[in-house]
Amino acid sequence: MSIPQSGGGPIESFGQLAEYLAAGCKPRAEWRIGTEHEKFGFLTDTLMPLPYEGPRSVKAVLEGLRDRFGWSEVLEQGRIIGLTRNGANVSLEPGGQLELSGAPLRTVGETAAEIDAHLREVHAVLEPMGAGVLGLGAAPEWTHADMPMMPKGRYRLMTDYMGRVGTHGTQMMYRTCTVQVNLDYASEADMVQKLRVALALQPVATALFANSPFFEGRPNGHRSWRSRIWRSLDEARTGMLPFAFEPGMGFQRYVDWVLDVPMYFVYRDGRYIDALGQSFRDFLKGELPALPGEKPTLSDWADHMTTVFPEARVKRYIEMRGADAGDVPHLAALPAFWVGLMYDQSALDAAWDLVKGLDAGTRQGLRVAASVSALQGEAGGVRLDGLAARAVEISAAGLAARGLGEERFLDPLRESLATGQVQADRWLARYHGEWGGRLAPIYREAAL
Repeated sequence: MSIPQSGGGPIESFGQLAEYLAAGCKPRAEWRIGTEHEKFGFLTDTLMPLPYEGPRSVKAVLEGLRDRFGWSEVLEQGRIIGLTRNGANVSLEPGGQLELSGAPLRTVGETAAEIDAHLREVHAVLEPMGAGVLGLGAAPEWTHADMPMMPKGRYRLMTDYMGRVGTHGTQMMYRTCTVQVNLDYASEADMVQKLRVALALQPVATALFANSPFFEGRPNGHRSWRSRIWRSLDEARTGMLPFAFEPGMGFQRYVDWVLDVPMYFVYRDGRYIDALGQSFRDFLKGELPALPGEKPTLSDWADHMTTVFPEARVKRYIEMRGADAGDVPHLAALPAFWVGLMYDQSALDAAWDLVKGLDAGTRQGLRVAASVSALQGEAGGVRLDGLAARAVEISAAGLAARGLGEERFLDPLRESLATGQVQADRWLARYHGEWGGRLAPIYREAAL
């Protein structure tokens, strides 16, 4: 999850909200790739999650990375909650999941190298303390009671609120991991085309990267339980954004939607002020109950934008949010898949041609089918395996047009398409076969 935003002055006119997004427009030469991935830390002897404090802990991992590898610490109320270095940061999800938010890079090859380097550093710190990290989309066995809570004020507020607005919110916060990529846009029209393609093809990403078939010690009936969780989290701030496909879509339309999403907090002087359920529109008028008489800054707006969680999210870039975390090849395949679709205009046009005939009901149906059945799912007469095959083919062509040899990073997806089996299918086969209904082996075999 996002760290507090900074650097924004007072909001003096309503138009600044859309202008904030428009300021993200960049010429093609400046487009970059920002990849984020999360993983579960666990103790190798007990197979339980890392606590925040102690000699074998999340805090010890952050301190080890800081002291050995030149990261700078990020503190909240005097406690270490993250790290920064050279445009990248390491942050904590609510249950102690360790997230790398990578630096903006030029190529998928650079992204893959960044992931490898990060995991080498993490292992150098973890192994002496008898700990590891797990590349799955959901914790296979741990219950909510097993999970620690990280010392971040944002998470304390969100935990309470999630329990009031949905049925699966705390599962998302504490027991899931994702991989996503953040990509640039050149103009408002380019943002709209990319957002529409991103939303329509998130079910394909969910299917190809499905990797969370277990929860609380048993199969859960879904290939991506992480995706299932998001469907029952908070309808006000999640989903497939049907309005994005309507005429008139642009920065302002997205702003209007975000303004109608209830607030979580306001960040002031190093602490989070409870604004749960309150309205940013009231904040703009100086009528926010949490801060009577005070009006927001652009930093407050940027913070509020981090509290909406659609399947593809607009900031000053677009986030592709539909995939489970997985093994190292899949961590690199995710940015490769989307870069191929988004960063070559012929590929982007072909991707839009592929999905522009899908209606809102089919897009939502595919989202559900992907979480349940991965590549075997279908909705509205559309099969996910066929849609995925065509999307990967278009992505490969887009990567080839870049002339950087990045197509090789799609190999894990090609293998899944050839076999019809994604990561979740392979784990289920092991569980019902050689593992004999036990999940202890997954901590070794899914370790990053």
